[in-house]
Parts: sequence; structure tokens; C-alpha cells
Amino acid sequence: MRYVKWGLIGTVLLSLFAFLHYTLPRTDIVIITGVDIKLEQVSPNSIFWANSEAGTVTADGKLQRDVRFINTTKANGKPRVYRNEDTGWGWPPYFKLDSSNLHTEAQGLISTRDNPQWVAVRAYGWRSEFLSIYPNAVSVWPVEGPDVRIIPWINIVILTLLAAFAIWLWRVWVRFKERRIDPVLEDAAVALDELDDRADAAADKAKGLFGRMVAPFRRK
Repeated sequence: MRYVKWGLIGTVLLSLFAFLHYTLPRTDIVIITGVDIKLEQVSPNSIFWANSEAGTVTADGKLQRDVRFINTTKANGKPRVYRNEDTGWGWPPYFKLDSSNLHTEAQGLISTRDNPQWVAVRAYGWRSEFLSIYPNAVSVWPVEGPDVRIIPWINIVILTLLAAFAIWLWRVWVRFKERRIDPVLEDAAVALDELDDRADAAADKAKGLFGRMVAPFRRK
């Protein structure tokens, strides 16, 4: 039972970590090498898109849609591709409604490694070549160089609030347990002890009665 308990707790914590890792923004320092608008087919991996249900049905019944992309290169030379979609009023609550403006801003910051214009790209989500999913860019702005350090104040504030909420929830649970659950368990334990004592007394009484019944036969 203990393994089941810790297994459930581990599953909940792992799910919470994955949810926060996907949802909270991260900032990368990159060079923008180009921007694209591609016609993408709406497939099962579209659950990671901001508007997975939107698109145009083709003659063969497939759902397709135009998706903006921002192509970048990191300081170590590895490519990094972002999608650029509006989140609207849905989840995650970034309320991004300016993907076309962001497309224009990114286009104006295009540079090369020979003459780099380093930029910070704030985005959320995951990048997986196997699943063809991309993080969604939220904002871009120029920075002085690849070694600029961006302090994630948004994440710090959100995680601090979540930690405070978790501590408050735990204290509420402890107080509820002390006031409601522990007294019931104590009463149940006392009742079980009393029942056990009665059972022992009944067993002793039955043993004595049996002993008196067989005593005459033993004397013979």
C-alpha cells in the first residue's frame, strides 16, 4: 500500500512538473535567420498548437492551416525553430493577439553569424523533432550579446505563489486532519481496544467454564 501511495504522489508531482515546464515561459538568446509561413496539416500533434481546431478542409478531407515560424540559431550553432501563433483568451493565458506584429518584428531582426544581431526570444512549449512540435514565441527583443543573462522574474513570481499556495493548502489539510480525522481514528482505536478486551475476557470466561466442565472427568 505504501508503494501505491508514493507511486500516486510521484505521478501527480511528475504531471505537475511537466505542466509547468510546458506552460511557463523560457527565454533563449539566438540569431534570427528567417521567418516563414507554412501550410501545415492538422494532425494528432496539433494538440500542442494554440488553435488546434482551426484550419481549412481540403478536397481530400484533410484539415490544413497556415502557421508562422521563426527560424533561429543558438550561440552553439544549433538551430531553434519557433511557431508564432496567437493564444487569444485560451490556455496558456498569455493573451497573445499580435502574432502578425511579432512576425514583422522578427523579420526586422534577421541577421547572419558573420554580422549577428542577438535577440532574446521568450516562448513556451516544447521542441520535438520526432513529434514535429515547436515552442510558441511570445515576444522578441534585441540584446547586446549571447552572454546576456535574463532573470526569469515571471517564473519566480508564479512559482513563489504556487509554493505559498501549496504550503497554505498543506496547513489547511493538517488542521482538518487534526480536528476531524484524528479524533475519529482515536475513537475507532479505543473502540477496537475495548472490543479486543471484551473478546479476551469472553475467551477467558469460556476457557474457565470449559475447565470446570471437564474437571470431574479428569478426576476420574
